[in-house]
Amino acid sequence: MNKLFLTMVSLVLTISCGKEKDTEITNAQPTNAKLAKLKLQPGFKAEHLYSPSDNEQGSWVAMTFDNKERLITSDQYGALYRMKLPPVGSDDLRPKIEKLRIQTSKEVPDSIIQMGYAQGLLYAFNSLYVMVNHRGNDEFEKTSGLYRLQDTDGDDQYDQITLLKALEGAGEHGPHSIVLSPDGESLYVIAGNHTDVPEMDGYRLPNIWKDDNLLPQIKDPRGHANSRGAPGGWIAKIDPEGKHLELVSAGFRNPFDIAFNENGDLFTYDSDMEWDLGMPWYRPTRICHVTSGSEFGWRTGNGKWSSAYPDNLPPVLNIGQGSPTNVSHGKDAKFPKKYRRSLFAFDWSFGIIYAIELTNQGATYTGQREEFLSGLPLPLTDGVIGPDGALYFMTGGRRLDSDLYRVYYDETVEGAQKALAHKDTSTETEENKIRKQLEAYHVGPKEGAVDFAWPYLSHEDRFIRYAARIAIEHQPVSQWQERVLQEKDPVALIQGTVALSRHTGKSQRNQIFDKILQVDYTELSPHTKVEFVRAIELTLSRLGKPSTALKNKIIAYLSPQYPADTDVLNQLLGKTLAYLDDPEVVSKTLVLLESQQGENADVMANAATNSSDLILRNPQYGMAIAETLKNMPPAQHTYYGSVLSDVTQGWTPELRERYFNWFYRAFSYKAGRSYIGFIDKARKTALSHVPKAKMEFYNQMSGDSLLNSSGNDLANAIVQPKGPRKNWVEADIKPLLADGLQNRNFEQGKNMFAATSCITCHAMGAEGQNLGPDLTQLGTRFSPEDILKAIINPNAVISDQYNSTVFSLKNGQSIVGRLADEDQESYTISQNPYAPEVTRKIPKNEVVDKKLSTVSLMPPGTINRLNAEELKDLLAYLVSGGNAENIIFN
Repeated sequence: MNKLFLTMVSLVLTISCGKEKDTEITNAQPTNAKLAKLKLQPGFKAEHLYSPSDNEQGSWVAMTFDNKERLITSDQYGALYRMKLPPVGSDDLRPKIEKLRIQTSKEVPDSIIQMGYAQGLLYAFNSLYVMVNHRGNDEFEKTSGLYRLQDTDGDDQYDQITLLKALEGAGEHGPHSIVLSPDGESLYVIAGNHTDVPEMDGYRLPNIWKDDNLLPQIKDPRGHANSRGAPGGWIAKIDPEGKHLELVSAGFRNPFDIAFNENGDLFTYDSDMEWDLGMPWYRPTRICHVTSGSEFGWRTGNGKWSSAYPDNLPPVLNIGQGSPTNVSHGKDAKFPKKYRRSLFAFDWSFGIIYAIELTNQGATYTGQREEFLSGLPLPLTDGVIGPDGALYFMTGGRRLDSDLYRVYYDETVEGAQKALAHKDTSTETEENKIRKQLEAYHVGPKEGAVDFAWPYLSHEDRFIRYAARIAIEHQPVSQWQERVLQEKDPVALIQGTVALSRHTGKSQRNQIFDKILQVDYTELSPHTKVEFVRAIELTLSRLGKPSTALKNKIIAYLSPQYPADTDVLNQLLGKTLAYLDDPEVVSKTLVLLESQQGENADVMANAATNSSDLILRNPQYGMAIAETLKNMPPAQHTYYGSVLSDVTQGWTPELRERYFNWFYRAFSYKAGRSYIGFIDKARKTALSHVPKAKMEFYNQMSGDSLLNSSGNDLANAIVQPKGPRKNWVEADIKPLLADGLQNRNFEQGKNMFAATSCITCHAMGAEGQNLGPDLTQLGTRFSPEDILKAIINPNAVISDQYNSTVFSLKNGQSIVGRLADEDQESYTISQNPYAPEVTRKIPKNEVVDKKLSTVSLMPPGTINRLNAEELKDLLAYLVSGGNAENIIFN
């Protein structure tokens, strides 16, 4: 079992205290293993420059170049470093590195401060800006916020620290990156949804946000982000001295970085909530064009807005599952034209750098993605285009091994000079210019704003309509309220209604409805119908239920349109009519709830295909996707089930039985980790409205016996470890097993076999699956020490029988799967271990390279939730082959 031992080569750094001198790295030549796992586009080369984790310098997550072309980096849980890098293509790739320490007083030797814990770095205005993400402790007292480091005496060492803006929030959804504005006069900062929006000096997005959703609210049953309200993650603009902070955009979940393109337009890469996978409010990772005053609709739990709603903006591109980190733009890269107009979006989970080629579409863009670079594993953190035009990127985060790379375009390849010499020209459209003219009115009241913006409320370009509405919302309501109520164009009226409902009081509710219900609904286009019904929902949400007479008038107007032809309209109509107590909403919604039809059937199928491509890139995250894809619930059923949960009118015994029987069926599906809890919360709300005498009848009918006590899992769910958790490493094996394994607990060992997900891939006796080796005879061939080494380091040795293959294609993409069969024309692969019968063919003439993956199907860290006793019981269970009579339990 010697092959299971991983060898690490340590690099030696000599760092002195106080003012430190550059120290040359003695052994920083790139290893083949670091580079061999990278898949690059044709014409590009990569260099491995440094491994901070090999030098006990932590796990790097942020980087920037200073004015002397030195790279400054930050450990996620530690210090700042500065290094001078060798030129591209050098024979000697050894950098010179120093650890930055700030001595705030030369007269006081103890005045050295160790800055770090940064998730954002930027050198600008002769300063180093540091976005600290930290709660503050004895080790590092600085708390989250934007800091400015300056060298006031010209000795090339920072000696002054200024807190520009303190922020409330920390962790992986805390404050993140900093970038320079296109005009070079200010900074832009970004924060995740666990960072409070601080008091701003200006709000381009008016600070009147609310949840704005009539769907009965269900917060995440496992507690994630339950205390986080609107507007979620945010982006702000700040001057170099930190005197003026202005909110630019909000409504994100947890984007890490932002980047400007050649037209000065801003973009980010927002994250998904993987626990929502398979649910109708799931939002995949996505590229967003961040315009002035924009809102992107994140709300906690099931409250996320559809991108079709007019009061938020749609993404440029949906990507899928992942963990977004860096976003860079290629405008300054020494790359071919295509990449100079592309965003580079990093996915930490699945090790992919996407190149998103942006194409103008009116006032916004469309995006075409390709896999620019990937690796298995490759936990990407930050990246930047260097002064030399190369792309520098780092891996690490969450204390994982960290590496620094450089990717450059090979000027010696055929056609390279022509590709690089192509001059870039402005691609800004007239619509883009109009949008920016409207955005000039997003700073507050301005004379002439309403007259200028009003005609654009009915513009065919959605981004222009949005910018016009926000411009109007910044003006006093008295200037435009009557104009809304007199508007004859339906599109402009809808936008005006959205604006007015957000800024007026209940006294205007009847007037708004008297006006908007005059619109001929049947004459509206499909997308205008969505915006129309959303305007009604928004008015009800903001201004409350109207009188009985007006309520019935609205029902009479909307009810004949339900059900509609599209899912998004059915969602809007269903929840709005349920809120209004439409007596027919129950029977109509039940038809949708029981139907297997829906526009999202194909959408979900396409998403499943894309998700399958990710499973084997990182089994730690991919196996959860694999389980979901095996038995995903019908796309919209969870939504309709939630719509009916709070309805009290229109029920009959037959309708109630149909509804509660649906819950029983719903528990048979597999989706994200929170799915069962969401269903059960809707079920319990619905049960609260039935007659008390029938409560137990419907409780049993709806599947109460299927659930555990929490309602978040099925009753046969696994007994979870008590912990406390520990990041087990090989050095822990000897002390753990010092007293051997005897008198162990069989039941706890069996439970931990399930809790660590071993049972989902391996058979033990008659239980478990056959995705990996049968473990029944494991203890007869290997010692407990060897077993534990293999668990801790699953990637050290991977059996060919269970390995995956990485196929590199001519189009630059890569596909990962287990090779099931091949013939003269194609490879047949299986990508979902839980559905091995589902295969995919890859034509051999499209494949330029194939190699075995270096990532085991068994993810690392599977035992890290176990305490020492739980781990020893698991080992005993493995050694015994699942035999309770084994002497090890005696």
